[in-house]
Order: sequence, then structure tokens, then C-alpha cells
Amino acid sequence: MDHLLVVNAGSSSIKFRIYAVLPGDRLDLDLKGAFDGIGSHPHLFADDDHGRRVEDDAFTAGQVPTVAAALDRLDDWLVERLGGERPIAVGHRVVHGGPDFANPVPVDDAVIAKLEALVPLAPLHQPNNLLPIRIIRDRLPGVPQVACFDTAFHRGHPDVADRFALPEALYREGVRRYGFHGLSYEFIAHRLAEIAPDLAKGRVVACHLGAGASACAMVDGRSVESTMGFTALDGLPMATRTGQLDPGVVLYLVQAKGLGAAAIERL
Repeated sequence: MDHLLVVNAGSSSIKFRIYAVLPGDRLDLDLKGAFDGIGSHPHLFADDDHGRRVEDDAFTAGQVPTVAAALDRLDDWLVERLGGERPIAVGHRVVHGGPDFANPVPVDDAVIAKLEALVPLAPLHQPNNLLPIRIIRDRLPGVPQVACFDTAFHRGHPDVADRFALPEALYREGVRRYGFHGLSYEFIAHRLAEIAPDLAKGRVVACHLGAGASACAMVDGRSVESTMGFTALDGLPMATRTGQLDPGVVLYLVQAKGLGAAAIERL
């Protein structure tokens, strides 16, 4: 049976799902799991489609020091679990699609180059999103991969929600409000249309709440505003992000406290 692999790679974790491809291009969940605590307390676990735990293995930090090392171990485990089969395609969550990508796209050299150029806009997420794409391309060069973007759902914003009060040249360079968590909001919009279609056609505020948090205003299932902006730092306060911050605070930290960019980013 053919299988589809979906990967969401972060700075210290890899979440994954395996779907069986059924007749009529229907997908049936086969496995879901994660490799978390990478570099500190690595832990690989997975459940089958009935929620039964089928893998639960802990490692030392030295055994799995990096996301790349975790991907190697995960690949070996999946090959064994699937009886030597390889997925027929792989889907990836990519945090930043910039102004160019409003839909999922097949990955090729040109796409990777464009996504690499966006690393400064999402330095903690984008490199780890791209890493499994590169590793899978090396290991399985014939397997198609598709990138799905957290920014794509917000690309239809009206100008008033998309632009800062800055010169037009900066906007053309890409300094604009992108919005994030779009894959989450797209799923919410899809499910809301199924379970409460009348509500879904109106004005809805959806919230993505976790270590990273945001809110999204939707009209008829489309994003019209997001609390996140140029980066994923804006909006609601989060576990390791301040959320909305008066830019005068940043100027104060530079001028009065003498902090440089790296120190401010760390703060």
C-alpha cells in the first residue's frame, strides 16, 4: 500500500504523520507521532490509527544532538515500520512563504532558493523547516515533496491590513504584515464550514493558543487580519516572545541601554 508522509520540523522537535493512500485518492491516518526534546531529552513516540502507542523510545542528548540526527533515526524507524516501503510523497509545513507563495507548491531548486532567502524573517523556524526537505531530497531524490506555508492563508489581506506606514520601497522589498499560523487557521475555517456553515459565512475570530499564540479575523472563511505581522513576534504575548511591543521600547534599549541587535533579540 502507498503511503504519504507529512512532516512539521521545528528547532527541537519533528512532528509527523503517515497516511495510507486509498482508492479515489482518499487518505487514512496510519501513524502519528513526534521526535521531541532533540538535543536535551530526545524522545521518539508514535501511535497507530486507534491511538495505541506503537513506539516509545528515549535517547541521550549525545545520541540525538541535532534535528538532522533525529531525522536519520526517524527515517530508519519508518522504513522498518513500513516493511521497507518508502513514502510516495512528502508534505512539509514551512513557516514563511513570503509574498510569492499563496498556495502549496512542489519543491524544486528555485523554490528552495526563495525559501532560503526568507530565513532572516523566521530565523528560528525556516532553517529547520528546510532541513528535512534537503535530507529527503538527498536520500529519496525521486520522491516529490510539497511545501505548505503558514503565511499562505493570509495572503489575501486587504492593503490596510498588509502594509506598514513605511515607504513603498520597503513594501516592495517584502517589509509587510504576513501573518502566521495559517495552516491552523485554514483547518479551523474548513472544519467550521462543515459543523457550523452559517457561522462560518460571517465574521469569526479564531485563536491559535500555545507556546506560540495568535488570533485571526475571518470573514466567510477568509483571513482579513492577523495579530502576527512581519515576523511571528507580534501580537499576543507568548512563551518566549513578547508579542506586541511599542517600537519606542526597542529604540530605548538601543539608545539608553546600549543593547545591540543580538541582545535585543535574546531579550
